[in-house]
Amino acid sequence: MKQVIVVRSDLRMGKGKLAAQVAHASISAAEEAMTRSERWYRDWKVEGQAKIILKIGSEAELKELLRRARAMHLPAALIQDRGLTQLEPGTTTCLGLGPAPDDLLDKLTGNLKLL
Repeated sequence: MKQVIVVRSDLRMGKGKLAAQVAHASISAAEEAMTRSERWYRDWKVEGQAKIILKIGSEAELKELLRRARAMHLPAALIQDRGLTQLEPGTTTCLGLGPAPDDLLDKLTGNLKLL
């Protein structure tokens, strides 16, 4: 079991902003999993809450990944920034996926590179 966070590399966020956006994605996706896939969530918690952070080149690619994740019935959370610091309000920054079985997430994100 793992969770995958996919971050837009075209935004060039500062390290603190990036960390905050990844944290938002992790928590939001995990909350969705708690309600939609409680067993996946529990197994992930017991196994150590593995997280993989990947990068993607654009908002359009990120939204296509979200569409495919939903078609696979995976927990998914698209994160948009409030625009208080580095980004414009509503900027889509990252996507949290899972927790879910490794093989399902690998089918969806296996072609992406580590951040």
